[in-house]
Amino acid sequence: MTKKGLKVIVVGGGAAGLMAALAARYQGAEVTILEKNQRVGKKILATGNGRCNLTNINMDISHFHGSNPKFAYTALNKFNNYQTIDFFERLGITHKVEDGGKVFPFSNQASSVLDVLRHELEEAGVETVVDAEVKDIKQVKKGFELTVKGGAKYFAHRVILATGGKAAPNLGSTGGGYLLAERLGHRLVEPFPALVQLKLDAPFLKQIKGIKFDGVAEVMVKDKIMAREGGEILFTAYGISGPPIFQLSRAAAQWLNQGEQVWLKVIIINHLSKEQLAAYLEQRFSNNPNKSLVFSFVGFINKQLVPVLLKQAGIDDINKKVAQVTREERESIINILQDWRFIVTGTNTWTAAQVTAGGIDVRDINPRTMESKLVPGLFFAGEIMDIDGDCGGYNLQWAWSSGYVAGESAGERSYQWQD
Repeated sequence: MTKKGLKVIVVGGGAAGLMAALAARYQGAEVTILEKNQRVGKKILATGNGRCNLTNINMDISHFHGSNPKFAYTALNKFNNYQTIDFFERLGITHKVEDGGKVFPFSNQASSVLDVLRHELEEAGVETVVDAEVKDIKQVKKGFELTVKGGAKYFAHRVILATGGKAAPNLGSTGGGYLLAERLGHRLVEPFPALVQLKLDAPFLKQIKGIKFDGVAEVMVKDKIMAREGGEILFTAYGISGPPIFQLSRAAAQWLNQGEQVWLKVIIINHLSKEQLAAYLEQRFSNNPNKSLVFSFVGFINKQLVPVLLKQAGIDDINKKVAQVTREERESIINILQDWRFIVTGTNTWTAAQVTAGGIDVRDINPRTMESKLVPGLFFAGEIMDIDGDCGGYNLQWAWSSGYVAGESAGERSYQWQD
């Protein structure tokens, strides 16, 4: 059998799967995508709030997590962020760079990214089969036999698992790929939601839901700061949200999974030191000594938040005149504005999560090829592996990079089949 007859099946038609299919096809392999949904790329349409944050120009391994984040280094360098930009420019996606190095299509449409990928698949001659959920993969002579829901069977010399994780199950990520890999001998690092909202233990959350502010939040365990992020923070009826919270959620969930008590420290006033804030409040109070304490913060703090803050500072009479506020009470107010702590009880569900932490253990995967060390001919791409990234295009870059390496390796030109 010649190289022309090399058959590669990609299980999963998300970002990593589509890139893997193209990379394998560019090597000359016959490539088929088996996708469980009614169309490929469904999750791509939801990325970047519908704009598709393609990558980030500030690419660094520090933005990636897992049991061994350095595993991602080789793939991220073999097909890097600038190669990703060039690849999509070739397909027709003009790019732009926004705050934080985030790269988006100039059209601001995730659908345009999927459109050009689907067009490239068609032009390259990649076969796509939808409504094809793979239920079993068995090793057979010279390759693999894949069985899809309904009983249809497919043969491949090489298989790329790009089934995603468990985040956003409404878009097709239900963790089915883990079972397929485990049956073939691979180990699983227990998955948990990441880039997700946090649940807090506080009786007043419904009073302050919907309130946004620019501040800082820290994940703390045993009074030690484990992670810190700043930006727009949003209180919800169940806890807290916003970009900084999404970034912190992985650290919080990881410590919770280890049985630790996790605290979230919220800093509402971060632009002033404690001394500067004390001086500012003293001046503010002295300017209007007859104002009630609760009203004196109008114009400085969200007025819906003020009564809760004052109560949490231990002040019972929030309507007293500011002239009657004691030094101790003023110090308590300052503390709550710069060190408001909540017990973290968990994360929101998989449905709300943007990405999966955990996954197939990378110890059993070759970082240079994404091929299984246990099952020759089996490759992995994307979120199914125990690698996840920060917000800002890092998870999509991992999908593109790992997909490219897996596809190129699976369709390697030097690989020859014998009759």
